[in-house]
Amino acid sequence: MADQQVHDALDSVPPQPPVLRWAEPPEGPVLVLLDQRRLPAHETELVCTDVPALVHAIQTLAVRGAPLLGIAGAYGIALAAARGYDVVEAAGLLEVARPTAVNLRYGVRLAADAHGRALAGGGTREQAAAEALEAARALHRADADASRRMAGHGLALLGELLPGGGHRILTHCNSGALVSGGEGTAFAVALAAHRAGELRHLWVDETRPLLQGARLTAWEAARNGMAYSLLADNAAGSLFAAGEVDAVVIGADRIAADGSVANKVGSYPLAVMARYHHVPFIVVAPTTTLDPTTADGASIEVEQRPGREVTDVPAPRSADAGSGGGVPMAPLGTRAYNPAFDVTPPELVTAVVTEVGVISPVTGDGIARLCAGARDGIVD
Repeated sequence: MADQQVHDALDSVPPQPPVLRWAEPPEGPVLVLLDQRRLPAHETELVCTDVPALVHAIQTLAVRGAPLLGIAGAYGIALAAARGYDVVEAAGLLEVARPTAVNLRYGVRLAADAHGRALAGGGTREQAAAEALEAARALHRADADASRRMAGHGLALLGELLPGGGHRILTHCNSGALVSGGEGTAFAVALAAHRAGELRHLWVDETRPLLQGARLTAWEAARNGMAYSLLADNAAGSLFAAGEVDAVVIGADRIAADGSVANKVGSYPLAVMARYHHVPFIVVAPTTTLDPTTADGASIEVEQRPGREVTDVPAPRSADAGSGGGVPMAPLGTRAYNPAFDVTPPELVTAVVTEVGVISPVTGDGIARLCAGARDGIVD
């Protein structure tokens, strides 16, 4: 009876609302976002009518996650063009909204270049706006396809590294459908393992200070009926020591030319513990996250977030849950160190999984081959 109740409860869960969609009401085109600051308590949509509103949504984490930021940036250019705003100015605002996630810059430039080519070719403003919108939609479709391919490659890799199934996967931050045009990056691999009957348990780091794991990954895991447990970030070491982790699988916001990986702060300590305990540390990211123009980890610009995100306890039911604010827990005037990301050196990364294949060991030459494969449209 209990199992039947669980199945009934899962069947009654409504489908996840679109994380991002383009809409054209009578008053003009808009970009509609699922407001991730309000999750899991409220599934609320946020309507952006111009680029400053979208920039604010990006900076306050209403929309977040490297692949989705690229998609949002592309649609932002389309929005500016469709509403007759200065596209060059819009691109400048969007590109610097969050500096670490290279996908944002990629998406902005993709749509801006499509817009510029249309104008240079003699197209009207309306035609140029249509080209920018099609570029955004094409990126959206491509990311969904990349998500599917990464899930397949990642599942195959887990099978090679961990024969026998029953994987116990530890993940950090949020890397599912909330960050993607599809089902995500790292979370998509865990979800593929779950659907294949190969996932024994998903360990979900809460991900301080903004609790993306607790608020978002746990929400996605519950919706998909996955066996999961939430843990405080500083409890991960005890899991490793107890032999309860078979693999760490995370996403990335930027991967440098040498294979250094920038991801949500707290990822690097997991890599160190994984190496000590002989546990695979796997990074899953689309090739749009690879940045051959950034030479190494030291060259990655790491975003510094407001100190209040550390000094205050977030209020998940408020619109500010994703940007700090809430109940102060530190003495007034306390200074905080709050990098949004840390950087894991390539020698601690077992493999990088992309839509065009897997590299292991992770080297600069391997990253260059992945970039070339993506550029040439070669898919394993």
